Amino acid sequence: MEGNSYTLTSAMRSNMILLDYCKTSMSALSGFTAGVIGLYGAYGFIFYFLCAFLVWAMILIRMGPNYKKYFHKRITIFTNGLGSGLFTYVLFWTFLYGMVNVY
Repeated sequence: MEGNSYTLTSAMRSNMILLDYCKTSMSALSGFTAGVIGLYGAYGFIFYFLCAFLVWAMILIRMGPNYKKYFHKRITIFTNGLGSGLFTYVLFWTFLYGMVNVY
């Protein structure tokens, strides 16, 4: 019994690492997109949270009703990496905005 719970915890930790990788990739891609299309100000941040919500919804749809098999809570899928992803987003957003729309 104890070995099974260790394997389950290890698998959930692995899922969180993969989720963080997915969110970082989404942040970079959405920052790239926001910079190229020229979003600025609050519209850029709204775009980030919209993309984060969209990724969260797609992951939930993919997992179906048995999400507890993969993660402890549904909200952790949304909140995990949200802050660090925001930094990645802003980095790509400002860089591409400057390259495309300013220079």
